[in-house]
Amino acid sequence: MTFILTRPMALPAEKRKRMKKCQLVLLLYFFISFAVAASPRSFDKETEASIVEQINKIMPNAIKTLEESVNINSGTQNFAGVKKVGMLFKQEFDAIGFETEWQDGSSFNRSGHLLATYQGKNAGKNDLKILMIGHLDTVFAKDDPFQRYEPIDDRFVAGPGITDMKGGNVIIVSALSALMKLDLLNKMSIRVVLTGDEERSGRPLALSKQALIDGAKWADIALGFEDGDSNIETAVVARRGSVGWQLEVTGTPAHSSQVFSKEVGFGAIYEGARILNSFREELSSYGNLTFNPGVILGGTSSQYDAQTATGTAFGKSNVVSKILKVRGDIRALTPEELEHAKTTMQQITGRSLPGTQSNLTIGEGYPPMAPTEGNYKLLSLYSDVSESLGYGKVAAVNPRNAGAADISFAANYVEMALDGLGLMGAGGHTKDEKADMDSFDKNTHKAAILIYRLSQMRH
Repeated sequence: MTFILTRPMALPAEKRKRMKKCQLVLLLYFFISFAVAASPRSFDKETEASIVEQINKIMPNAIKTLEESVNINSGTQNFAGVKKVGMLFKQEFDAIGFETEWQDGSSFNRSGHLLATYQGKNAGKNDLKILMIGHLDTVFAKDDPFQRYEPIDDRFVAGPGITDMKGGNVIIVSALSALMKLDLLNKMSIRVVLTGDEERSGRPLALSKQALIDGAKWADIALGFEDGDSNIETAVVARRGSVGWQLEVTGTPAHSSQVFSKEVGFGAIYEGARILNSFREELSSYGNLTFNPGVILGGTSSQYDAQTATGTAFGKSNVVSKILKVRGDIRALTPEELEHAKTTMQQITGRSLPGTQSNLTIGEGYPPMAPTEGNYKLLSLYSDVSESLGYGKVAAVNPRNAGAADISFAANYVEMALDGLGLMGAGGHTKDEKADMDSFDKNTHKAAILIYRLSQMRH
């Protein structure tokens, strides 16, 4: 068989760039597919033992950094506190040789994000690029009574945001520090994005999530360091997206004796009840879709304050309701599920009962992180790492047990993504939040060796 090589037809620069990216992604996918099928013993065990040893040396300082970060209140709306935590991690990344930048968040009404980047001195344009994702903010406001890092016993420590997700941030910097000290980052490039608004995203999302999306477009692989479902035996290959919706219904106010009449119709509350029940009947068994009306106000008048999530309503039993307001969310595992929900909900809303008019607004939010084959292959590699360390297998989290997270904005732009690699524990988002410190060094070992193996597969 004879092969004839010819000069390719000239293509526009942007198309050449896209084709090159696809070629690199396919090459990376091939290497990971091959490595997953191979024995973990094919990797350099002496190097991996050195990684574990180096991390163990780092852990006392890592615990100090964790305690210091937890003791800084960084509720999303405490802009100064979020930036203070960002500056703490900036010092950590500066110390290990990363280039750092604080991205001001005033354009999206949040504190901002910390970006840290490193390009290996021997890294070429075709070498591995990894995006690592964390967040600086917590759900605990500046005046919340839950403010301090408090050891419970030899294994557990309580603290606001300790697992969600200051522990994950420390795992990122500790794993990278160990790899840097052992000169194992030379042939790859790393970009870390620690956002300041994961718990309550700034708007518009096009600005508040731009750093994540830009990083994902640059990267081959995205790794998220949330705590997943707080089980060290699981990791996240899929997350359902989350978007908010608002329903507003108006009716014809009149004496209650005239309800159902041709002139008055059914009133806003009956129409709202019809719509919500139809949502349930037509969509509740569709895939992994859920949709929840979280608050409802109806009567002659109603007011709702989105900032405080509180409202009031006025009405009398002998008056046909004039207005009804509902706030809720939609959670979907795939873009197709989300689009089906949006279309069906709008169709249901449009079938108004006589005398009523309804408007359904579906906002922007977190996109789904779909369960792709690439994500499962990356999970398999991570599980192999865990088993080789004697920590057991790692399985996929049920997506109904993992909420929306920042990695969802990145997952659709990379070939492989995995989340839930952070510090494990229990009680997230509550005053009972606590970390299982037994998972701290283990998940740092696993993250560092995963990155090392990914780099080895590329060469």
